[in-house]
Amino acid sequence: MSTSPTDRHQQILADLTCALAPLGARVEDLTVTPAGKRRVVRVLVDRDLSDLDLADDTSAIEPLDLDTVGELTRVISDRLDETDAMGEQPYVLEVSSPGIDRPLTEPRHYRRNVGRLITVARTEGGELTGRVMRAGADDFDLLVQPAKGEPALTTLAYADTTKSKVNVEFNRAEEGEL
Repeated sequence: MSTSPTDRHQQILADLTCALAPLGARVEDLTVTPAGKRRVVRVLVDRDLSDLDLADDTSAIEPLDLDTVGELTRVISDRLDETDAMGEQPYVLEVSSPGIDRPLTEPRHYRRNVGRLITVARTEGGELTGRVMRAGADDFDLLVQPAKGEPALTTLAYADTTKSKVNVEFNRAEEGEL
């Protein structure tokens, strides 16, 4: 096997993608960094949304629970141990799901956050804060609550946004309240 870090990264990513697919999970991000005499392998995992009903783009998606992350960690560990992708050097494995601070960069990220309050930076300038009500393939609906007046539903194309992030809510609205 090549010793190039890029080749190694691609090999690990391919191995883990194959191992997680039957479990309905995907690798969101993978980093391998040196840490003294060992390396730290950080894997962000999440649900694979490709099997979802594409016609339903308005219902919330449950996040991964700790038991599922634990099961995925065992699968990842076993896969790394049975391949030579990590070589002989020892490593530390860290597996988690993307946190609330992870930016929304792909349509699937918006889909995962239907019902959540987000702040969106637009390419034309300015920010909007609102609740994701629908996340389709090309655009999403944001329910924006102005300072005065009634909430307004705004449709934004992903191409018209530069950066989006989920806002922390301690008293998040229930599905029936939306």
